[in-house]
Amino acid sequence: MVICQVWLLLISGLVFMPAFAQDSDSETSNNTMKNTEYVTFYPSYGYQDEGLWRIPLRVWVHKHGGWGGKQLSKVAKRVVRNKAGLEELHQDQIEMFRFRFRDFVADSQSFEAIFLRFDQDPDEEVFRLQSADGDKRTNFNGLLFGELTLTFERAEELLTAQQSKNGWLRFTATGKDHQGEGAVRLIKPQGDSVISDIDDTVKITEITEGEAVVMMNTFFKPFQAVPQMKALYQTFDENVALHYVSGGPWQMYRPLADFLFKTAGFPPGSMHMKNVRLHLLEGETYGDFYRLIKLGSVASEQQKIRQISEIFSHFPQRGFTLIGDSGEHDPEVFAHIRNQFPEQVNAIIIRDVVNDATKNPERLQGMKVIQADSAFIDADG
Repeated sequence: MVICQVWLLLISGLVFMPAFAQDSDSETSNNTMKNTEYVTFYPSYGYQDEGLWRIPLRVWVHKHGGWGGKQLSKVAKRVVRNKAGLEELHQDQIEMFRFRFRDFVADSQSFEAIFLRFDQDPDEEVFRLQSADGDKRTNFNGLLFGELTLTFERAEELLTAQQSKNGWLRFTATGKDHQGEGAVRLIKPQGDSVISDIDDTVKITEITEGEAVVMMNTFFKPFQAVPQMKALYQTFDENVALHYVSGGPWQMYRPLADFLFKTAGFPPGSMHMKNVRLHLLEGETYGDFYRLIKLGSVASEQQKIRQISEIFSHFPQRGFTLIGDSGEHDPEVFAHIRNQFPEQVNAIIIRDVVNDATKNPERLQGMKVIQADSAFIDADG
């Protein structure tokens, strides 16, 4: 519940701010880059269906560097600093906050068409992204939820051209004034997969310690990996497919991805996070805000069940290991998934941060428990 209260505090202040607010960032320090629009392709996966590879993509087009965002970021910094119990901030904490908060105050670019090209494509084919409903441009929140399709032959050609390992394909935005790169993993119908939570599962957030600690760990301290979980994940075979499912908002994607995949060395995988849209002219914004206020942590539980169920439905022949923590709702989410897909769940692993193995053992029934202070555990026990 604490983490939802933290995000509610931030989002409630942002959603009623001017939609044109932008943040100050080094990306726009060069005036020649002022027209550049940044395209974030969130890491995704491809699955086989009706003789094709289908690749769902979530794409966000935005700018950084405006005066409005800079002022809003300053106000938010004071609020968050106070909530974290800090009287003053050191320069490194200020820079850390700017980086982690910048996507909350970026200027989302609407009505943008998304074009991309796969790296080293011998045909240099340009793909235009569109949604299942035929939308070809971003909405008021700068988002486009689209799908690419590739024939098996075309996919193999691209994989060979990129000398790809384990099905990963890289691509680049090619639209005018657009800058961005992305990656997707084409996952075979059969094999082993892992679905993982992030906060207090692989990254130390200390949600159970209250608002001030969560604020500090989220915005003002270097992210820290959970040591025994990092060791566990590094034992996974390279053919294991990873999916990271978090109750945190998509605005935190960039700092989390930098930490997980560049700094801490966790295996790369697709990312699945909470929709918290901010533009007041987009109807979904009010739905996101309502769910955050009305449902609180239950909204995160429902979000995770929905996203994990969709992954399972795309890979009905794969076996899954579900990994999370006992701090909030992961045991309940995973128990629901196990009941829904009993033949596909190989194991559930829970990092027990509230000592439920002793205090509430029924909650973790049939799950492999890692004590929060344990040194290491093998995925096979």
